[in-house]
Amino acid sequence: MLSVEKVTVKFDAFTAVDEVSLHVAPGELIGLAGTNGAGKSTLFAAIAGQMRPCGGRIMFNGADITRQASHKRAAHGLARTFQVPREFGSLTVLENLLAAAPNEHSESMMAAWLFRGAAARRESHWIRHADAVLDLLDISHIRELPAKSLSGGQKKLIELARILMRKPKIVLLDEPFAGVNPVLIGEIMKALKTLSEQGIALVVVEHHLQALKSLATRLVVMDQGKILAEGNPSEVLESEKVQAAYMGGVV
Repeated sequence: MLSVEKVTVKFDAFTAVDEVSLHVAPGELIGLAGTNGAGKSTLFAAIAGQMRPCGGRIMFNGADITRQASHKRAAHGLARTFQVPREFGSLTVLENLLAAAPNEHSESMMAAWLFRGAAARRESHWIRHADAVLDLLDISHIRELPAKSLSGGQKKLIELARILMRKPKIVLLDEPFAGVNPVLIGEIMKALKTLSEQGIALVVVEHHLQALKSLATRLVVMDQGKILAEGNPSEVLESEKVQAAYMGGVV
């Protein structure tokens, strides 16, 4: 579904991502690890369209999206989260989800008034979809709370929920466990596994290696802009070159 082919990203003379190739199939749950400065976030930005590579290409569902704008990639089913959630603090959780629902019709106020029956049916559809997403993530109990009152981990779940409103095919998650308490880490991992089982592909950038080990079906480790190791998470983490890259041999 997603093919990253020899992608290179440079900042002047510095090469942040060096001919990286990565292939993701529907429903795969891939972990992407590496020390600070390894190139993980830059690779994410290139895949999502926030940064244009200077070499290589990115294919999504058979189409070349290397130069496609990020909002068009999102509309076609390629979405990402960020390290710091960006919720609408004054809106409730439900309102946050409804704000993220796609508006295929872009109606004028006059059209919305003339066809208010159809508009009401669409709103009802998206409310039902939002409730299904909240149930999936096991956060229906915070449906009516203002987003600003939530914990950091809950806000990360809300960001994921807003993405799911657009029914994505693949989601890139940037450090979903950072600053999250162990109980919520378990809840997020459970939700991600469920999404994978439903056919949504997930690529997770994370420093929490033990979480990635139990979550991912395949682990990719980057170092100095290149892929250092790839494969079964337990085997990758036990490899000498990965051990050496992480804290002098302590993973």
